[in-house]
Amino acid sequence: MIRNISRSGRRILTFPAVHPCESIAPSTLLPSLITLCKAISSFQHRLSCFPCNKRNARNAIRLTHLLQPFLREIRDCHSGLPDPAALSLSELHLTFQKLLFLLEDLSREGAKLYMLMESDRVATQFRVISRSIATALDVFPFGSVEISEETKEHALLLNVQARKGRFEFEEEDKRVVMSVVSSLTRFENQVPPDEGDLRCVIEYIGVKGWNECNKEVKFLEGEIGFKGSDEKRNKVSLLSSLVGFMIYCRCLVMEVVDCEESNKKIEGRRENRIESEIDLSLSCLNPDDFLCPISLELMSDPVTIETGHTYDRSSILKWFRSGNLTCPNTAKRLITTEMVPNLVLRKLIQQYCYANDISIPFVDLVRRNREGTRRVEPESVAAEGAMRMLASFLKGKIENGSAEEMNRGAFEIRLISKTSVFNRSCLVEAGLVPLLLRLLSSMDSLTQENAAAALLNLSKCAKSRSVMVEKRGLELIVGVLKKGVKMEARQHAAAVLFYLSAEYGNLIRKEAEAIPALIRLIKDGSYRSKKNGLVAIFGLVKHAENHRRVVEGGAVPLLVGILKGSENEDLITDSLAVLATLAEKSEGMFAILEEEGLHVAVEILSCSSSRVGREHCVALLLSLSLNGGEEVVGYLVKSPSLMESLYSQLSGGTSRARKKASALIRVLHDFYERRSSGFKISLIPQEQFIHVR
Repeated sequence: MIRNISRSGRRILTFPAVHPCESIAPSTLLPSLITLCKAISSFQHRLSCFPCNKRNARNAIRLTHLLQPFLREIRDCHSGLPDPAALSLSELHLTFQKLLFLLEDLSREGAKLYMLMESDRVATQFRVISRSIATALDVFPFGSVEISEETKEHALLLNVQARKGRFEFEEEDKRVVMSVVSSLTRFENQVPPDEGDLRCVIEYIGVKGWNECNKEVKFLEGEIGFKGSDEKRNKVSLLSSLVGFMIYCRCLVMEVVDCEESNKKIEGRRENRIESEIDLSLSCLNPDDFLCPISLELMSDPVTIETGHTYDRSSILKWFRSGNLTCPNTAKRLITTEMVPNLVLRKLIQQYCYANDISIPFVDLVRRNREGTRRVEPESVAAEGAMRMLASFLKGKIENGSAEEMNRGAFEIRLISKTSVFNRSCLVEAGLVPLLLRLLSSMDSLTQENAAAALLNLSKCAKSRSVMVEKRGLELIVGVLKKGVKMEARQHAAAVLFYLSAEYGNLIRKEAEAIPALIRLIKDGSYRSKKNGLVAIFGLVKHAENHRRVVEGGAVPLLVGILKGSENEDLITDSLAVLATLAEKSEGMFAILEEEGLHVAVEILSCSSSRVGREHCVALLLSLSLNGGEEVVGYLVKSPSLMESLYSQLSGGTSRARKKASALIRVLHDFYERRSSGFKISLIPQEQFIHVR
């Protein structure tokens, strides 16, 4: 009877209560009601942890607790009840579910400031619940049910109390809410709020340390992603202001970083990454399931269509608008193009992004939907003011602080710059990039790592990249890549080079140790080190001038070795991407053929479960065919599984994979037509190829 809805699966301040069915037996309904009452009563011992509405919650819990003797007597004395009694108890059950949800929200981890700012709305919910209890008792047929006179009088008295009970916006809550509003106003005017006022707010809502403060930030950022439609723009603005408030408190009010994360690298046990390994709590999931089957990108707004398959909304809309009224995965013709938001998958993607330090696509979606393009602007004036003052504060700590303060400052910058485009821009404008570059020379492993991770985040901002180059940062970054105190700092440095490579790939080539250091990182590093090293090499080989240096550095044997021996799909896919690019030039092509890369690529194409990996395989084989001459093409023609794999790309690959597969099939058919008399093989006739869709 009690609907179990996990806290992670239910949006805060939503009440998905389920009305008991009309035919439910009293023997089922009453025990469930009593169980609900006990669950509600258990919150009596947790009231001190509520951030607001303590008195209202206490009265609602007391009312529910006092109803238990009435419910027990009905359960013990009656197996059958008249219809009005069953209706009354069903309404009580529905109301108790809502009350339980409300109490869970008041005790929800990370939502203390949010619930405080919603305390007026929460008080209204308590009032509605109390009146609903009174209404349910109003219709109970006390005259038709045999209960003791004492119990009847007790229930009627509780009915009056529920009807007349005062559940109002509590004065203390109102005072603290106004204190928060006052601080936000000061942020808007870029006037620092009184630190004592900030401490009072933090203490009132029960946030006891840096770790809890950080959880508040994460919760609020998650709520922004869900409240991003135009009609809720004011809500997004408030949430953004509250994020700025909590980040400001985290940096200035919380003197000690009291979490495991800080102990590991004050840390960041979770490294800033270009792409991340899945968190243990999500280890049973395949991150490929978070990719849209059409775009192969992380879904920002997953929707499910008639066939039960899920796509990113923008991708499936583009598919429909192109005149396709079929499911892209199954090719089944659709009766309706109606789309249903997949909120469960959306929540999982959000959790995955938080666990792996990936920029949450929902927030980007909000900005795209509202502004047309992604702008480097805050969601509120208060958030802007808080961030600008905080950037100035952190700059002072790194410029003039102790070694410990420098490390803490780099760590906070690392966190602040993870997901917010505006925060990155603000930190860069404050002049923090040169200071972080200076910290790369620190011999303290944590300081060096945090500085490298912060620079990685900031390198996603174009202005930051130009500052790094202007301030001779390339030499310092390559220095960390080569001789960083810890492997984590080296892998962050590799990732920074990836972001720099698009614009400054030729300058990186002039750093003699850059490419050899990346190759050593791929050879000797951890999974994440290999991953970042591969991606950085991929960025560099986009510049043809770097091909020779990469080949001469011994990258090809190393990458082919990964294809042969690694069981990690990500590393294989990234290695294929690099090899496919190198194969476009003769020196890369010869090196790949010498290492038997052709044979390995054909095998991977036939057995890989990664769509992206198969696409890179086709690209590699196409480049080798075009540059390697008849010997390569002749080998491919003789491969029994190749044609089937290529045709599967025509039907199920991305548009780019289809083009490359089509081009490779054409090369093979042309070769077959010219040499058909020389080979005793059976190929699919060209007529069939022409009709492939």
